[in-house]
Amino acid sequence: MEGSELSEVSYKKDLGVWVSSDMKCSKQCLHDFNKATRVLGMIKRTIRFKDTRVMQSLCKTLVRPHFEYCSSAWNPHYIKDKQLIEKVQRKFTKMIKNMEGKSYEERIHCLRLWSLEERRNRQDLIVVFKMCNGLSRLKLNELFTLDKNNRGIRGHSWKLAKFRCTRDCQ
Repeated sequence: MEGSELSEVSYKKDLGVWVSSDMKCSKQCLHDFNKATRVLGMIKRTIRFKDTRVMQSLCKTLVRPHFEYCSSAWNPHYIKDKQLIEKVQRKFTKMIKNMEGKSYEERIHCLRLWSLEERRNRQDLIVVFKMCNGLSRLKLNELFTLDKNNRGIRGHSWKLAKFRCTRDCQ
């Protein structure tokens, strides 16, 4: 551009989300994990009354937004990234009094929480719902193709076509 050569970068931060040249979100997951862990550490050091309601409120307002901001764009695919993110909620649920000795599944059930992966899946479904009903600037046909073969659909015509993609497809 104008006589200067553009440098190649492997990662770029755009609107608060780390994007890699290969479209993997490991750096975003690690960044959010580190940020949320620091916030959890601050909560652990400063809050003495670790009642369930107080801790849940703190987690929902201070920790969870790091993982939910723009998660439809960077939703992790690899198990290691999903486990890294879920590790923060595991640490949080251990900090609440009367949760010692229970498994993670028991803790989130007692606290009436969803796993962070379930929350991301729900957010993805909400985005698709908004696209289907015209509540989003993105149109459904920009990202998805409706299945033309409507056999076997129970009561609706919103079945999305699923295409197999190999490394050769463009």
